[in-house]
Amino acid sequence: MHKKFNNSPVLNDLSLSINKGETCVIIGRSGCGKSVLLKHIIGLLKPDRGKVLVSQKEVAALSELELSALRSKISMVFQGGALFDSMNVAENVGFSLIEHTHTREKELLERVEESLSLVGLGGIGNLMPSELSGGMKKRVALARAICIRPEIILYDEPTTGIDPIAADSINELIRSLHDKLKVTSIVVTHDMKSAYHIADKIAMMYKGKIVLEGAPREIRESRNPVVHQFINGLAKGPITEAVDNFK
Repeated sequence: MHKKFNNSPVLNDLSLSINKGETCVIIGRSGCGKSVLLKHIIGLLKPDRGKVLVSQKEVAALSELELSALRSKISMVFQGGALFDSMNVAENVGFSLIEHTHTREKELLERVEESLSLVGLGGIGNLMPSELSGGMKKRVALARAICIRPEIILYDEPTTGIDPIAADSINELIRSLHDKLKVTSIVVTHDMKSAYHIADKIAMMYKGKIVLEGAPREIRESRNPVVHQFINGLAKGPITEAVDNFK
């Protein structure tokens, strides 16, 4: 797949396959195109060349009705949680069901409470987002994502902006929800501790393409110099040399 913005390549001959029920973690430096890839998966962007296939359907070729049906099977957990400040927790969690389905109120309330309980926050539906800690907001965002019982969940930097203990709790939740709900999870992150903890497969993005993919152990033991520099957080290596040469 290829995608350019203002003649600058962002995705450049990128190829990646993710199996049903798999947790795939996509790693790479900020600005390497990870979030752009997620936007292609849900049809917010179309590739300049190549195809995105979800459940054997080419996303860019779908009609608006077909795309809406596909999106009803996909949830996204945004980097900052993206809760609506004017709505309480229950309204936030049930938002998609309220807007896009005709779910009866009793069933809706039960689904919301069940989703909150799955992330360890049962009974807080009446609270407002302003009353929540950063970690709790992340959990509520997770509850909202699973409330529609999706087949695929996309996570954009799920542990950014919270302390290490809260981050580890989120990692445990992602793993637990994957096991309980049997969903396919695609996680964008540069947090290697998180990646090793939750991934079935890790894919490293660099210069708009996947340079290596494999199980966490394969990535950790890789001798690829780009991968080695990134996962170890080294200041010197081919990634920073390429930037310095460009300057």
